[in-house]
Amino acid sequence: MPETGEAVYSLARGAGLAVALGMALALERWRPHERSLRPAWGTNAGLWAAGAVVTAALCGACGWTLAAWAGERGIGLLRWAGAGTGPAFLVGILGLDAVSYAWHRANHRIPLLWRFHQVHHADASFHATTALRFHPGELLLALPVRLAATLALGVPPQGVLAFELVFGTANLLVHGNFDLPRRLDPQVQRALVTPSLHRAHHSADWRELDTNFGTIFSFWDRLAGTFRAGDPTRRITTGLPEEKGARAPDLVQSLLLPLTARRTSATR
Repeated sequence: MPETGEAVYSLARGAGLAVALGMALALERWRPHERSLRPAWGTNAGLWAAGAVVTAALCGACGWTLAAWAGERGIGLLRWAGAGTGPAFLVGILGLDAVSYAWHRANHRIPLLWRFHQVHHADASFHATTALRFHPGELLLALPVRLAATLALGVPPQGVLAFELVFGTANLLVHGNFDLPRRLDPQVQRALVTPSLHRAHHSADWRELDTNFGTIFSFWDRLAGTFRAGDPTRRITTGLPEEKGARAPDLVQSLLLPLTARRTSATR
């Protein structure tokens, strides 16, 4: 029954998020990049809760529901190509991650989108919970883009869940305050995004802020010319460039930031 699938989808997403967060926090204790970091636990958790309530109220498991609806009608490139389950999963993850890369770049270039996305970059402490720090407005703006990509590709419902789990896990890990072994990190960077790569993206330096937009795979940045190699030994000041050294906004200030921000684009 559709309701059963939607319930499984929601439960699996929640459980996957909890497991990935626990993994990221454990790695931060085992191999911390910066030992004196002071995460904005309250603000980040508050923004996550606000976003979760808003998206659950307006969408819930709509990604699963739309994919099931499209599958019943044979809609989407993968359906038209007659792709089997395995290829559909792989192409679905690759395709949705490519759309995520493009959408992330758009969030830095389009003034309206940057007003909301800068809330994520305003965290001066790069930490696993930074992955939860998104303004509800940004989540709502991203929702139709993700749904349209799912429909156009014809990703099966199980493929949508697989992507959500892989993407959610990657998102938490790449924001982690930990380092991979120095010799391993460059090898992993060839295909996947590592914390050192994404930490540079959160730099309080405009030149680095507009690099390394990927979340799962690093080759989108390589293909588009936005790749900048990460160095796990390098200390980076993170946060909004114009607020360098200032205290990060609290929960209320973060929710109001799209209305009060002076800068309207990340691109100079």
